[in-house]
Amino acid sequence: MVRALDVAAKVFLVWLLAVALVYPEIGNMEDKAAGARAVAYPLLAFTVPFIWWYRWRERASFPWVADLLVTATCFTDTLGNRMDLYDRIVWFDDWMHFMNTGVLTGAVILLTKQHAATVMETLERGVAFGVTAAVAWEIAEYFAFISTSPERMSAYADTLGDIALGGLGAITAALCVHWCWRQGWLHTAAPQLAGLDRSDRALPVLPARE
Repeated sequence: MVRALDVAAKVFLVWLLAVALVYPEIGNMEDKAAGARAVAYPLLAFTVPFIWWYRWRERASFPWVADLLVTATCFTDTLGNRMDLYDRIVWFDDWMHFMNTGVLTGAVILLTKQHAATVMETLERGVAFGVTAAVAWEIAEYFAFISTSPERMSAYADTLGDIALGGLGAITAALCVHWCWRQGWLHTAAPQLAGLDRSDRALPVLPARE
């Protein structure tokens, strides 16, 4: 099911972005950096497959859960714009900053931490990545379309709120992943090294080829 959802999310993401790029008014992407999203989102959605193919495929299984989480962040944002939820629902933007930062943080934790990690180690990784990602998104968002938008006059307060929500999402994701590990879940969600016992199958980030 995870594999099917991951593949379907990637296919529909590319389709939605293509429609938004050709017909921005249909995708509700006018003045929302449709071109930048059309480039950045596929690159992000295919980052895990690329790294796995180039660095891990000969020694590790494919991390379907983590890849689905990464793809979901791009897909839900694009779908939210397509359905005009950002403009029709007042709290939707806040929810997306909280949820998508958390989902992406969860993927990074699954890819870079062992399930035996302590709660503080997991939180450290989650906060380090999540807050950095939230700040990076706000910087990209500002230069992509807010700097030329009438909303720029009120952007400061919104930016602070978005960063705070992203940080809370990252903390929530870290605690959820750690709780799942303690329950015995998600132990095989990270890339699994071939030829090792299950308890030793944590994969470091970007291991060098032998």
